[in-house]
Amino acid sequence: MERIWTDFANSLWHDWKGHGQSEDRLMQIKWQQFFLDRYQYIHIQEPSAAEGQRMLELRDSLIEAAGSLARGEMLKDEDIDFYNQIMHKKCLFPEIIKQDEGLELTYAGSILDWDDILADIVIDFAKTVIEEDPSRIRICDNENCRWIFYDETRNRRQRYCDDKLCGNLMKVRRFRAKKKEELED
Repeated sequence: MERIWTDFANSLWHDWKGHGQSEDRLMQIKWQQFFLDRYQYIHIQEPSAAEGQRMLELRDSLIEAAGSLARGEMLKDEDIDFYNQIMHKKCLFPEIIKQDEGLELTYAGSILDWDDILADIVIDFAKTVIEEDPSRIRICDNENCRWIFYDETRNRRQRYCDDKLCGNLMKVRRFRAKKKEELED
């Protein structure tokens, strides 16, 4: 399941292979366009300096909150206040929709700027924390990667963001370390 908040938080990219490189993609136009396309937002203007600062603050807060939740801690009151402030900027209006089963009252809105998108990101994060199991929020065990993900496995033991990439890399590293240790003995 794709989560807009984890993709947003993971815009701070680290070289998972361990070459020590990292890249902050959040303010890159190419990454922003990819993000808008992926989540089917209309293309809006580049973020203003103030919006860019709020984007960075939210991303850093989500990374910190994910780490806290992964350790079994609760969200801090100041984080909840921060997220509420962002969500309060969302432009929503009530709308009656006709369904096969009858009428439904929903809340719709339009995306006007980056603050609306930030509100959507926080709403998705809030749904994960409140409606799902926050103890399933993980940070990849590959120290070089540190990717944030939601563990959807049945046994709740997923350790890596991707078993084929980080998982295999770490398996090879463990194997090589064991062989090296055997040769030294």
